[in-house]
Amino acid sequence: MTERSQILIVDDEPMLVGLLEKNLEALDYDTISASNGKEALEKTYAKTPDLILLDIMMPKMGGYEVLERLKSDQATRHLPVIMISGVGDMGSVVSCIEQGAEDYLFKPFDPVLLKARIGACLQRKRWHDQEQLYLRQIEGHLKTIEAEKKRSDGLLHVILPQTIAEELKTTNQVTPRRHDEVAVLFCDIVGFTRYCESHSPEEVVANLGKLTETFENLADNHGLEKINAIGDEFMAAGGLTDHMENPVLNCVKCGLEMIMAAEHLAARWKMRIGVHAGPVTTGVVGHKKFLFGLWGDTVNTAARMQSHGLINTVNVTRDVWQRIA
Repeated sequence: MTERSQILIVDDEPMLVGLLEKNLEALDYDTISASNGKEALEKTYAKTPDLILLDIMMPKMGGYEVLERLKSDQATRHLPVIMISGVGDMGSVVSCIEQGAEDYLFKPFDPVLLKARIGACLQRKRWHDQEQLYLRQIEGHLKTIEAEKKRSDGLLHVILPQTIAEELKTTNQVTPRRHDEVAVLFCDIVGFTRYCESHSPEEVVANLGKLTETFENLADNHGLEKINAIGDEFMAAGGLTDHMENPVLNCVKCGLEMIMAAEHLAARWKMRIGVHAGPVTTGVVGHKKFLFGLWGDTVNTAARMQSHGLINTVNVTRDVWQRIA
């Protein structure tokens, strides 16, 4: 069932108000009335009518002032107003139209003209209301899209270095690069397989998550990029994107702090860490899931240094040792 439109009649002549009410109710409209401008404003804000029939000349507050107040308020400026005027008062009508009134009616009323002008004004209001609804829906969709974009950007920065993520967002691809001098750190948990067999999955994941979070923070503190954390292995690199005075020393310091930090966590894991430096090739692989990777002999050597190192030590190559000794 369609909701009936409500029309506010504002006039200080009771007989005219009664005649309008009779005509409008016959046209299937609901009506409310006010006898002066002050009462009209009060009922407008209390009842929110769909249209106002507003007499120009009234006591307390005239139609001009009521119209001015309605059109200066964001909440009521789009509310259609039809001015009611005496015959021959065209100058006043024109002035009201210029202030934003939708239309006008001269006294006495022609029922056919009354029906046509009210119907046209209400139709325009329905179109305007529908347009505003669409705009709000579009705005809501845009906000949702923007929120999803921010979420996607955030996830992208989690799995990729910042400069790489920005390049991917801007160009939709990442150019493979060769870096002449990058320090690579590999870290491995000693006895992790046995730990998994003797502890619940919840405990394993919780402790591994805490360790990874700690290592990520340490890597950030030393200006290193986390490359990946797979299983019990953590990989980071220095000198990939930002200028770093001594990426090798930063990796070694980070490795030593990782060992100390792991000893103070609940699992009290022991670590093996390896560091090497040299040329690497970098790029992003994968289409559905992006993976930023480092490849080359430097990476392989750092991995071997880790696997052959002593427990709770940072094992470095001769070249790295010479740089930091």
